[in-house]
Amino acid sequence: MYYFDHSATTPLHPKVKELMSEVGELHFGNPSSVHASGQKAKTLIETARGQMAKAIGCNSNEVVFTGGGTEANNLVLWNLIHQMKKHVITSVIEHPAVLNVLDNLGEFGVTYTAVGVDETGMVNPNDVQNAITEKTGLITIMLANNEMGTIQPIADIVAIAKKQSIILHTDAVQSIGKIPVNAKELGVDCMSFSAHKFYGPKGVGALFVSKGLKLKPLIIGGNQERRMRAGTENTSGIAGLGLAAELAANNIHKTQTHLNELADAFKSQITYICPNAIFNGHPEKQLPGLINVSFPGFRNDLLMIHLDRHGIAVSSGSACSSGDIKPSRILSEMGIKDDINNSTLRISFGYGNTLKDVEYLTRCIKSTLERIRSAA
Repeated sequence: MYYFDHSATTPLHPKVKELMSEVGELHFGNPSSVHASGQKAKTLIETARGQMAKAIGCNSNEVVFTGGGTEANNLVLWNLIHQMKKHVITSVIEHPAVLNVLDNLGEFGVTYTAVGVDETGMVNPNDVQNAITEKTGLITIMLANNEMGTIQPIADIVAIAKKQSIILHTDAVQSIGKIPVNAKELGVDCMSFSAHKFYGPKGVGALFVSKGLKLKPLIIGGNQERRMRAGTENTSGIAGLGLAAELAANNIHKTQTHLNELADAFKSQITYICPNAIFNGHPEKQLPGLINVSFPGFRNDLLMIHLDRHGIAVSSGSACSSGDIKPSRILSEMGIKDDINNSTLRISFGYGNTLKDVEYLTRCIKSTLERIRSAA
């Protein structure tokens, strides 16, 4: 299979797979147990915590392991019900793990303002500033968008939040291994991550919580994770996350160069094959290797069906089911019309892709466009 959907999920890194297998087989003790087997498991978890902390530029005691990015977001957002200030500022292009949660928090008195984006998918910090009220207790803006890759001006938004003593959370799920991530330099209070986005396992994530910020647990029970996330820890998954984060951070520059090379080659070849193709997102402030491209006049569900027959995995900016195409909410918020919206594919490269893979992809897109055109 030719896999070009790394923004959805990534394959396990071979070293991560090897480590997880070893941990599952040899170090299965409960990390809360006092015997040697349990303490070995505890050591593995703390090693992973250190690896994650180093990868994102924070202290180990500021990392909380979760069941994924969605849970990490929920942990921050559900704390609003315990706060006096229950107004949130977010953006219209946030992941459902933010927007759907905020909708559900309405019955607890939580309100929110979702600021818009420009035609590149960029949030304007001035809009965030103007949305602040005396009841604003949280600002949550994603670091980089999962659909079209635009990197947001988080540092500028942090500066606004700090002046008003407002907590700033960012969903950084798409970022590790693609762009440098440093929680301290950004100045954020909370930051969410998911291991399966950077060649780690599914079902495990992390939340950076800045020192001094107190959050109440979302999952209540034992005293694990400094009483912030109860339940026996997923030792092998956490160990895998730690190693995946370390590998991603150590190879960031090599990965960026490789992904940009693939993206540049794809854009050049597609522009030659289909001169009217439209590339969506910010032209410069963009995640490397993520391309959101529209093929006017060609429905994306048909494109994906044909490409799948060639053994190619890509995704769409739309939710498609049984021929019922729904425009992408993200692209609609950017002002992209439905006809263009419904002709859009997301291509997201990974470290395992090659220039030969790109050539195969573009050849198949060319033949697919010709086949669909001839059948019309």
